[in-house]
Amino acid sequence: MGTLDGKVAIVTGSGRGIGREIALKFAADGASVVVNDLDKDPAEQTVADIRAAGGTAVACAGSVTDDDFADRFVQTAVDEFGGIDIIVNNAGYTWDTVIQKMTDEQWDAILDVHLKAPFRILRAAQPIISTEVKRARAAGETVPCRKVVNISSIAGLGGNAGQVNYAAAKAGITGLTKTLAKEWGRLNVTVNTVAFGLITTRLTEAPADGSATIDVGGRELAVGVNPALLDAMSQQIPLGRAGTPAEAAGAVYLLCRPESDYVSAQTLVCGGGYTI
Repeated sequence: MGTLDGKVAIVTGSGRGIGREIALKFAADGASVVVNDLDKDPAEQTVADIRAAGGTAVACAGSVTDDDFADRFVQTAVDEFGGIDIIVNNAGYTWDTVIQKMTDEQWDAILDVHLKAPFRILRAAQPIISTEVKRARAAGETVPCRKVVNISSIAGLGGNAGQVNYAAAKAGITGLTKTLAKEWGRLNVTVNTVAFGLITTRLTEAPADGSATIDVGGRELAVGVNPALLDAMSQQIPLGRAGTPAEAAGAVYLLCRPESDYVSAQTLVCGGGYTI
């Protein structure tokens, strides 16, 4: 038996990187998972890997910023698995520059993916959760503790030069989390944030010479971090290294286990001891 047996989890950006590890961990512990990625192939690969390991999952590909995505994502969980118990808003990317060079397009794109998309998903999920809670109470059943984990960053806690859009969006997630914890407490839903420090992903491992890019909605965006900067950052981390995607997923998992049922409106920093 798994700790998450019978639970239904939806995880954005779970075709690759940290999100994939979250989906794999949830499924390995018994949850049925709706996997999302901007691209169809990574989402379906994660689903295939979960099923090969004996787990249960379906894919819901597409951009979290599309107007119809939130309703489609939430409805997939309802149609395929009968409801929602865990929501993880993980999808995102960075598009960096200093403020005097940042365009409205850059600002809006990052706020849309990191703040507006989670808002829309949670808004779409509320009627589903509320209806099920009312049904359970009317039937005299115990209302299970549902979980929301919104992914943030240490940039949202202390700022980061060149990331005014990203830092603002991640700071906003903290406000959203704390407010929703107060609104949804009556539904027995805990709402928390995990703020990641330096985690090794395809976005940080790539060479920072402009040769590595990702395609986001038709935009080719440069990714990568200067190796010297990575070394300097690692030296500031008490554990002396970047975290792995699996370790990042572990922090999210902690807030989705029954042992955290009385923890809400909190921000857990997953950063190897690094403090702002």
